[in-house]
Amino acid sequence: MVRAQNGHLYTGVSTDPERRFRQHASGKGGARFFNRSPAQALVWQHRCVDRSDALRREIAVKKLAKPAKEALISGARSLQD
Repeated sequence: MVRAQNGHLYTGVSTDPERRFRQHASGKGGARFFNRSPAQALVWQHRCVDRSDALRREIAVKKLAKPAKEALISGARSLQD
């Protein structure tokens, strides 16, 4: 997950999260999500066994309410909770 400057959270899948964050932060090749508020920090990532698993987990994270996402970021919650 990437936190935008306005506090909103962006969730996506990447084989190289650091590179993808740099794209979002630079404004070149990043998601349109960051057009209104630039990417500020890569705040959470989870390694998956394959792309299929990653996409399932992305969907699960996107379904969470923001307080639950913040709990993931802080380590107070896991995806299995």
